[in-house]
Amino acid sequence: MTRPMRFLRNPTAFTIFGAVAAFSTYACMYAFRRGITAVTFEGLAFAGVNYKIWLITAQVFGYAVSKGLGIKFVSEMSPARRAGNLLLLVGFALLALLGFALVPAPYNIPFLFLNGLPLGMVYGIMLGFLEGRKQTDALVAGLTASFIFASGFVKTVALTIKSGWGVSEFWLPFVTGSLFVIPMLASVYALTLLPPPTAEDRALRTERKPMSGTERRAFVREFQVGLVLLIASYVLLSAFRDFRDNFGPEILRDAGVDNPGIFARTETLVAVGVLLIMALLQRVADNFRAFTLLNGLMLLGSLLVGLSTWGYQSGFIGAGNWFLLTGLGLYMAYVPCNGLYFERLVAAFRYVSTVGFIVTLADWYGYLGSVGVLLYKNFGQANISYREFFIYGGYTMAVFYSLLVVASFLYFKKRFQQRDVHTLVSVN
Repeated sequence: MTRPMRFLRNPTAFTIFGAVAAFSTYACMYAFRRGITAVTFEGLAFAGVNYKIWLITAQVFGYAVSKGLGIKFVSEMSPARRAGNLLLLVGFALLALLGFALVPAPYNIPFLFLNGLPLGMVYGIMLGFLEGRKQTDALVAGLTASFIFASGFVKTVALTIKSGWGVSEFWLPFVTGSLFVIPMLASVYALTLLPPPTAEDRALRTERKPMSGTERRAFVREFQVGLVLLIASYVLLSAFRDFRDNFGPEILRDAGVDNPGIFARTETLVAVGVLLIMALLQRVADNFRAFTLLNGLMLLGSLLVGLSTWGYQSGFIGAGNWFLLTGLGLYMAYVPCNGLYFERLVAAFRYVSTVGFIVTLADWYGYLGSVGVLLYKNFGQANISYREFFIYGGYTMAVFYSLLVVASFLYFKKRFQQRDVHTLVSVN
């Protein structure tokens, strides 16, 4: 056993090392995807449509297609192939950004589709390194905190490069991604040092293994009603979150805030808050109790989005604090669905499977919904500003998302109670 592996035998060291490795890897991935969101392509259009709309729609559509492919690709992947596949996917995405820089507009639009095409599978692959452990809550907290923090951080880095280095808007995504190549290599190597789940992990959280097509269909049939309700809520949540992430500069500028550093500042505060909340769940040993708490947190997050939006419209809070609070509420709801919700669901029902499959399945529908919202905004509500559209979206999400989450939880609660009754009868 190598020195790093001996070091990781200590539970505290393992948790810290694993969370940092997961955080760093996914934060680096964002640099290969989100650099495009930092710029507005002001005054540039194609076929009468704002150029950034074309680019974001192409990228998000590629991301959605990637999730569809990932349902099979991620769920069937063996542990030995995870690291190599991660690097291949990210390398392909960086080459697509180079093509976007070299090919003139509007012929470079397809390169944003190609950029998103591999990256949608990264998250599901990374969950494979972390799931099925007694420390999974803390590890996934580190992973999910990364995409909250990295969203704002990458925007800030890209805008700093643009203003300080004189890099054009077309070269900016590639230059931003290139700066993170070496950190990405180091972070993925750190993930490979994590030992596999122990016998104790399997006893506490159920064995995790790749799933065949037959096993995936059986899982969906087993929990079909609850999954449909949950995924419907996740579509609303993903579309709202993606719109905020993609058009944050436009939303804030329309609200009178023009400060590049605000993204790193607000998203860092949100990341720290959500990280602490998620990490505390590790102290809850009972899996269904933790599942119940996660549902409560998701509802609280949607309530915060609605109330903060009302507070902003009523003049009680400023634009910057509104953006911060919607982010906090949004990620309180979004983060559990990106691992911990399904981690505890699978563990509570003792279902041998992989969380990467379920998360990727939900993400597929979520990003299809995001594409739909982008198209609706541009062609159905073109005269409404990004800020106004975001306000309406906040209210819509707060109401309908909450109803769907409550309905899905009641379904899973009933199923769990029936399971307990059947277990008791079989024992007696």
